[in-house]
Amino acid sequence: MNNSNRVVAVAAAAALALPLGLPAHAATAPAPATEPAAAAITVEVAAASGSGCAPGTASVVSNGDDTGFRVRYRDFVAAAGGDADIVDRRKNCQLGVLVSIPAGWTVAIASANYRGRANLKSGATALQRTSYYWQGSSATERRDDTFSGPYSGLWTTWDVAPVLTYAPCGSKSVLNINTELRVTAGSSSGVSTMSMNTTEGDVDTLFNFHLSSC
Repeated sequence: MNNSNRVVAVAAAAALALPLGLPAHAATAPAPATEPAAAAITVEVAAASGSGCAPGTASVVSNGDDTGFRVRYRDFVAAAGGDADIVDRRKNCQLGVLVSIPAGWTVAIASANYRGRANLKSGATALQRTSYYWQGSSATERRDDTFSGPYSGLWTTWDVAPVLTYAPCGSKSVLNINTELRVTAGSSSGVSTMSMNTTEGDVDTLFNFHLSSC
């Protein structure tokens, strides 16, 4: 779904429109319904590859309360125009997150919140695309958001799963997360960038669980 300097999150038939520059803490989404698990859900990076996440530059951190986890990137930025290298126009990261679920429980991804920064010159455009799925499942959730310059600052988008897809009960399951950033210079002059680097401030990707007993 395309937009100009705004992002739209769709939850079933309802839509929540957010200004592009809205601070991340001001964005809201339906809170996932959860039940306390008998043991903690743990997450770790099982595999990472791509031009946006060289080995050791992507990490995952559990919320610590079985509500979800955060993905943090340290070198994920796309750039176009000016003296930017042509290979920097598109950056991607394929991340495999091992989710260990306690016996008697299962989880689904209820929603995701993507946050980053952009510096787009007038005439430039950018794309942020993310898809995720449980390894072995054919159900894939995908989100595309486009942005137009001029713009400089934080961006944030919400993706609410229209259907909950659960991992096997009490399993160690891999959630595959594929993210792409792309910048097109268009009629602009100078360098335009789009990034998801945690080092730039209030930037990360949050995945929210829906927890259920088996």
